[in-house]
Amino acid sequence: MSTSTDTETRVDPAWYSWEGAHGGHVAALALTTVRDRFAGGAHPVRTLTAHYLAPVDGSPLHFSGTAPATPGRRTATCVFTGHQNGVPVLLGSALFGAGRQGVRHDTHPAPRVPGPGDSPLLRLPADLSPFSQQLEIRPATADRPLAGGERAELTAWIRFLDGRPLDPAAVVTLTDALPPALYAVWDTPRPVPTAELTVHLTDALDEGALDGWALVRIRTEHAGGGWAVDDSAVWAADGRLLALGRQSRVVRPQPAAGTVNS
Repeated sequence: MSTSTDTETRVDPAWYSWEGAHGGHVAALALTTVRDRFAGGAHPVRTLTAHYLAPVDGSPLHFSGTAPATPGRRTATCVFTGHQNGVPVLLGSALFGAGRQGVRHDTHPAPRVPGPGDSPLLRLPADLSPFSQQLEIRPATADRPLAGGERAELTAWIRFLDGRPLDPAAVVTLTDALPPALYAVWDTPRPVPTAELTVHLTDALDEGALDGWALVRIRTEHAGGGWAVDDSAVWAADGRLLALGRQSRVVRPQPAAGTVNS
């Protein structure tokens, strides 16, 4: 086994969310670390799973991980932990695998929606989602956050304002970039933090990163008992599926009046 325990990073405050660092961004940081430090970057990433044990803040974030030292294998799995101030805050795994010829099958075609140039700009509240200020978000359907709609689903074109390409880390971030899908049926906000996120990436990125817009959809498959299951999909502008995500969320009680920003 190969092991490392001395990889440190910090979360830019620009990528904070309501209760701490944005979960998708933290997962992307973990992916970048384990790919480069523990897994050697030999194969494309296929799956990333992250369990959020505690909110991540601006303290130094240390990653430790283990990966089998088996040269020549077509797959590699890395198990990792993120620590802050000596306390585990993230636990996860990443699966890497070489590409090969095979049968193609896709049951997630991109929805037929207006392009980003024909979609209005959406600005999310900076006090609730500071990370959203790093993104350009243009809803592609009539559904809007906190609009009291009839279905728990949001679909939007998104691109990074810093112009970063759509590499695996960026795509992982995008699976969690839209508000929780329950926001589409609510009319007041409440925290709905992610407890676990799993992202499956397709072979569309095997030859390298893409540029431009991504189409992102998130919808709640089930909610009850203070929990919700959200599914997300990310497509390239040309319609190719880039990733599928599923996350378990904790649905917090509605904050008391006057405490939304606390």
